[in-house]
Amino acid sequence: MIQYIRSVVFIIQMYAAMAIMAVYYTPLAIFRRDAAYDAVRTYCRYVRWSARWLVGLRSEVRGEIPTGEVIIASKHQSFFDIILIVSEVPRPKFIMKASLVYAPILGWFALRIGCVPVNRGKRAEAIRQMMRGVTAGDAPAGQLIIYPQGTRVAPGVDKPYKVGTAVIYEETGQICVPAATNVGVFWPRQGLLRKPGLAVVEFLPPIPPGRDRNAFMEDLEREIETASDALMRDAGFPLT
Repeated sequence: MIQYIRSVVFIIQMYAAMAIMAVYYTPLAIFRRDAAYDAVRTYCRYVRWSARWLVGLRSEVRGEIPTGEVIIASKHQSFFDIILIVSEVPRPKFIMKASLVYAPILGWFALRIGCVPVNRGKRAEAIRQMMRGVTAGDAPAGQLIIYPQGTRVAPGVDKPYKVGTAVIYEETGQICVPAATNVGVFWPRQGLLRKPGLAVVEFLPPIPPGRDRNAFMEDLEREIETASDALMRDAGFPLT
């Protein structure tokens, strides 16, 4: 019960901090895109700090931090893996659900840093939307973060990898950096309880451009799932 109360307090102050930082950063971000990056990075680092002190949830980002124009293909288990990645990479931008554009504060800052909204639905149209957003002439350079499974996936749940990541990998000719995580063990995709422990996002060795599509997808899924399973086992999650 005490941990649940601490979790509720943490969540309330987390969103309060978002509103407070928006008041300060929005006027700056209107005129300077760099201020939008400063805002999201500062906020994410604050959430990591407050999670440690309020609910005992420590966090680490392992591996070489991607820089330049690269694709980051990450396991997605909860909002906290977004927090960890954005707190470290210099110019993050996401393939995100189109509905998030209308989220207060979050939606505007997401567009300002170059996130690409995509409507869920028919696969072909979703891929076309992704490519238009990624290759648009006004799209800022940076690290494009995409979730190959298309949504948050709870620990221990199997969900197929989608081909959209491979299409972007082929069309852009960029390096793809896989990323594994165990954050869902402590910060679930649903519910209020935040558990103490060590949440990790780990950047894995990059996949160079030019791989065959099928080989790329097989390697990507194997690397991410194997590393994520290892992180979850280290966190005490009983994988079957």
